[in-house]
Amino acid sequence: MSSRRDSEELFTITELARKLALTPRAIRFYEDKGLLTPRRAGTRRVYTHKDRGRLMIILRGKHLGFSIASIKEYLDLYDADPAHREQAQRLLVGVRAKVDQLERQRQDLDLTLDELSEIEQQTLKFLDGREAESSKGG
Repeated sequence: MSSRRDSEELFTITELARKLALTPRAIRFYEDKGLLTPRRAGTRRVYTHKDRGRLMIILRGKHLGFSIASIKEYLDLYDADPAHREQAQRLLVGVRAKVDQLERQRQDLDLTLDELSEIEQQTLKFLDGREAESSKGG
């Protein structure tokens, strides 16, 4: 009985923002992008557990670096495909692409760090040589 009541619970924008450590403005941004479509109770927005779940998916996707357009596409598939097969396939493609992108970035970072380390060593060697010269001349 409690789970039914929980699933029917509605949240105001302020309550939902507080529960997910967001600002109401952030939630309105996702609405403007078509990711959320809250119900209306008069002039107030009200959100369901489903809306809260969608928002959690949005935040996770954003945290993982997916674009708003990709997240929207994923969420739209969820509503269109009751078996969620196409959604899962699209997610897998997106995840693999993101992993490939991050691996390339990691390689680029490793090269940059190696180069910076080399420059640091050369600079320290240069400075040590300059200090040795100044102590001889002093």
